[in-house]
Amino acid sequence: MSARKIIIDTDPGQDDAVAILLALASPEEIDVLGITAVAGNVPLALTSKNARIVCELAGKPDTKVFEGCDRPMGRELVTAEHVHGKTGLNGPVLPDPVMEVEDQHAVDFIIDTLRAHDAGTVTLCPLGPLTNIGTAFEKAPDIIEKVQEIVLMGGAYFEVGNITPAAEFNIYVDPQAADIVFKSGVPIVVMPLDVTHKALVTKPRNDAFRNLGTKVGTAVAEMTDFFERFDKEKYGSDGAPLHDPCVTAYLIQPELFSGRHINVEIETQSELTMGMTVADWWRVTDRTPNAMFIGDVDADGFFSLLVERLSRL
Repeated sequence: MSARKIIIDTDPGQDDAVAILLALASPEEIDVLGITAVAGNVPLALTSKNARIVCELAGKPDTKVFEGCDRPMGRELVTAEHVHGKTGLNGPVLPDPVMEVEDQHAVDFIIDTLRAHDAGTVTLCPLGPLTNIGTAFEKAPDIIEKVQEIVLMGGAYFEVGNITPAAEFNIYVDPQAADIVFKSGVPIVVMPLDVTHKALVTKPRNDAFRNLGTKVGTAVAEMTDFFERFDKEKYGSDGAPLHDPCVTAYLIQPELFSGRHINVEIETQSELTMGMTVADWWRVTDRTPNAMFIGDVDADGFFSLLVERLSRL
């Protein structure tokens, strides 16, 4: 079976970095056509820089990185330096990237790539706000039917919100873009907080990264050392959730995850619940299911996959 062609749309972020590393370490299963940066955890200049830093850390400087939208479609940008630090990759000391960002805008790269490939052969993997994807769909609606699948990290139901009482960060930053994506008709797999909060980097799991004794293993451990302080204090958990690598792990070993095919709507009107993913988990409405909403993960299997793949870099 040939590797699955994907575009990673991202706002790195330590957990985004691990998701990218996992993808680049898995060429048998995943063919990364390009990485598109979007403003989110930190502003665009930093997410673009961080994506290139991660590619060089992985020893994959030929990976194409594109800069996308620097603000949401209809709102002011909200960032998350309080979680990820001022650079977005606080923790390890990593050199500035040598590789250049591509000249083409990320939205145009997404459009051109989907038009150039046969329908049903390219998967979009958003790890941050959905601005680039929503903008591409609005600009070129002909590409929507060509997308094989969207596997994204975002939203929450049982775990409610992590940036407001009702909303998860990625969806909250650009709910208008999320609304476009969820109404697009493209098959969607959602990795919400409900599952990512079960993928906790406990001390033994972080020690396993560090004990790889490699530049990548050490960097991942130091990233987690930094951002786990926020989650431990907020949730009283045993470690930090690795949100975004759930997307990449699903592409490699989908059997690690389970969920329900349900209807998910995005709140775009109420400031009280703006960005809420209204997930009909109990199927109490007659709204048509539009997403596979993941609810559980084999956490031990997930971390075994991560350690094994990161050891390759």
